[in-house]
Amino acid sequence: MELLSNPWPWWAAGILIGLTVPALLILGNKHFGISANLRHICAACLPAGISFFKYEWKKEIWNFFFVGGILAGAVLAATLLNNPDPVQIHPALASDLATNGIVETSGLVPSDLFNLDSLLTLRGFVLMVLGGFLVGFGTRYAGGCTSGHAIMGLSNLQWPSLIATISFMVGGFLMANLILPYILSL
Repeated sequence: MELLSNPWPWWAAGILIGLTVPALLILGNKHFGISANLRHICAACLPAGISFFKYEWKKEIWNFFFVGGILAGAVLAATLLNNPDPVQIHPALASDLATNGIVETSGLVPSDLFNLDSLLTLRGFVLMVLGGFLVGFGTRYAGGCTSGHAIMGLSNLQWPSLIATISFMVGGFLMANLILPYILSL
């Protein structure tokens, strides 16, 4: 338990993710990512009259086990490895957030931004509703999510995945440094 309850070095996750790629390629799977699972769920549950969902989704059943493992891991981590100490963020970030009126940062997400009352404000609506829509739209428009493109797509030397990954990085930089400060000031 001690090994699991302490932070791991940053490179451990990189090694595990890196080993996922050859394992999937050896098993014959060239698609990996979380967003594909929504399509598989819809193909399994919706009527077959929609052409987008007419494919052999049962060949991708391993994805359901992958998502189930993520959920089971989250439950186990939350129950067995729960750390009651407040989340610690860098003092410079706390100071920067405080200039925008975000002072409560002890939770997993700032409760000043992410709560039901905040949802009814312009800032909350833009961050939660419009932001969620843009993430979903962008994932569909790009043909996959960041993990699918950056991990599996680049490993398969797919040109569209390189373009998508560069776009994700540029978009994230612009959002964090130019757009988000403006939204936080609303």
